[in-house]
Amino acid sequence: MLNENFFNLLNDSDIVSYPNEPMKNHTTFHIGGNADCFCEVKTVDALKKILTLCRENNIPCFIIGLGSNLLVSDNGFKGIVIKLSGTFTEMSVEDNKIFCGAGASLASACVLARKNSLSGLEFAWGIPGSVGGAAYMNAGAYDGEMKDVISEVTFMDSFGNIKTYQKNELDFGYRHSVFTDTQNIILNVTFTLKPEQQVIINDRMQELMDKRKSKQPINHYSAGSVFKRPEGFYAAALIEECGLKGFSVGGAEVSTKHSGFIVNDHNATAEDVRQLVEYIKKVVLEKKGVELCCEIKFVE
Repeated sequence: MLNENFFNLLNDSDIVSYPNEPMKNHTTFHIGGNADCFCEVKTVDALKKILTLCRENNIPCFIIGLGSNLLVSDNGFKGIVIKLSGTFTEMSVEDNKIFCGAGASLASACVLARKNSLSGLEFAWGIPGSVGGAAYMNAGAYDGEMKDVISEVTFMDSFGNIKTYQKNELDFGYRHSVFTDTQNIILNVTFTLKPEQQVIINDRMQELMDKRKSKQPINHYSAGSVFKRPEGFYAAALIEECGLKGFSVGGAEVSTKHSGFIVNDHNATAEDVRQLVEYIKKVVLEKKGVELCCEIKFVE
């Protein structure tokens, strides 16, 4: 139970807590009610501490990255939301490897790679979210995926044990990894890249960013691409062929720029988005005979 006694137990210089925190401030959708408590955790020991307290007091908790691919209920979250900060955002370079804390932004990893003339992460330039989140779902774009560049992941299991998986143990697939649907928490990720001229890396990053700007609604609040790509199809094409481009429920709208995106156009609620997702799935199944699978994680 989140009472004064619990918050006293939570007191730690490496844990910054914010009671009754609006989750709309921590998601790329800019949607979500209040969490009972939002905590920024700076070290592995602090993470272990807060997870142990939650387990001992039967308090629900979940880990948040940078809030992409996440939709929090309008009613908020009854428990603790944990964000990895501090040491979890640190990065370093050794030879052709980049070592990244799970809380670091994927964009910052791309910039560090470019600065050190290391190629392989260019495809990820512009993908929102954290390094840990990208590894968790094997994020990808423009013919590149995390599986192509990640060589090692260190994580904490549900008992607080710290382990490391090598590349061949990560079970990467389309928007899937060995961590998908588990309670394991990614702590650090190692990228193994290739030396390349900085100007070539920069040109490739700029080329891909220009493509994103021309095709995606990057100036709107969204959670990125909403649906996984069905085998043999493109979700955006199916949605558009069903006449759903620009279709809206409340403040949530199928993007008029890219039908694979749902944007928060006019103060959308989580329920607006949820209803729109279900309607899209229903129409595409009825008209095209294809079942869409939503990539967005719903939290309530």
